[in-house]
Amino acid sequence: MSAQMLPRVFQLDAKTLASQKAHPNAELLKLATDEANAALKLPPQTIINKTKTPPSGDMHDYMSMARYWWPNPDTPNHLPYVRHDGKTNPEINGIKDHEELTRTNESARALALAWYLTGDERYAEHATALLRSFYLDKATAMNPNLDYAQYVAGVNTGRDSGVLDARSLAMAVDAVGLLAGSKSWTAADQEGMQQWFAKYYTWLTTNENAKKEANTTNNHGSWCAVQLTSIGMFLGKTEDVKKIADRIREQRIPSQFDAKGMQKYELVRTNSFSYSAFNLEALTTVAEIVAPLGEDLYKPIKPGGPGILTGIDALLPFDPQHPWPHEQISKDLEGSLCPALVRADAKTHDAKYAEAQKRFGCKQTAVTMVETLSGS
Repeated sequence: MSAQMLPRVFQLDAKTLASQKAHPNAELLKLATDEANAALKLPPQTIINKTKTPPSGDMHDYMSMARYWWPNPDTPNHLPYVRHDGKTNPEINGIKDHEELTRTNESARALALAWYLTGDERYAEHATALLRSFYLDKATAMNPNLDYAQYVAGVNTGRDSGVLDARSLAMAVDAVGLLAGSKSWTAADQEGMQQWFAKYYTWLTTNENAKKEANTTNNHGSWCAVQLTSIGMFLGKTEDVKKIADRIREQRIPSQFDAKGMQKYELVRTNSFSYSAFNLEALTTVAEIVAPLGEDLYKPIKPGGPGILTGIDALLPFDPQHPWPHEQISKDLEGSLCPALVRADAKTHDAKYAEAQKRFGCKQTAVTMVETLSGS
């Protein structure tokens, strides 16, 4: 199959998608169209309607409050806010930028995938409308920065942790790749997204908060790598991506996992199982993105050393019937391990990962089915 026929996607396997387009699996088609039909109901999103104004005065600037920071009970004005890890302050729901960004990216990818597999132009048309509203139309588009993400009242106007808010951008990258060739997606749309992501990549690699986030040792740094690698591949910056992959394999993974696969930077959290699984989701996502460059993040830097699979295996015993022995204040989140389980199954074909998906109650989606088929 020629490279010209393959979609420019990076989280999903392009060869598997092209094969499914030519000879579709009935179950995959049903999943993809059901999810796309639901996404058709989402109106175009925009962050310009928020009730709070960013410090810049520009409503096009993304803004969000820090999730785990609460009013200070010891001061008259309740400032500065204080941290309660794992406990979400409902005030964050007063600003919808994060929700709208995520919904746009998830829905655009679902619609684009359904269009790619079926050719039904309704899906491409609505995916295009969502992406234009959020990224391209001057009247409604988000500026390509996260300067005011996850601010802490009384402390700052934005911080490094806010970069995590945009982890779904990798989905938008794949949506753009899947839409190529549709009647709805124009050359101007493609060029507009190239320009938006080029500006955002510059922000992501030069802004002080963003650079700090990239070097964070826990899941935050891993998820920043998801953005850097997916957008880097989209922009053709393969040498940058290779360097990031090498650093993950040589430095990040050895520092995060002990010999048994436990993650010291996540075990200190009040939701230590969830965050351990969350970090594994990020690392397995990056592994998918960099694999076409010949980078195998599953292979430990030292033979016999801990790696991604060691980390997944460390969590395998702790399904809903077998309590996690560390702190986990939020309940019923064992399913957060599912993305890593699906990818480990596709990578290794080890039956224990397929069996674990049943124990952890993992639900099949169009994306997980593509990932499963890519390993067959």
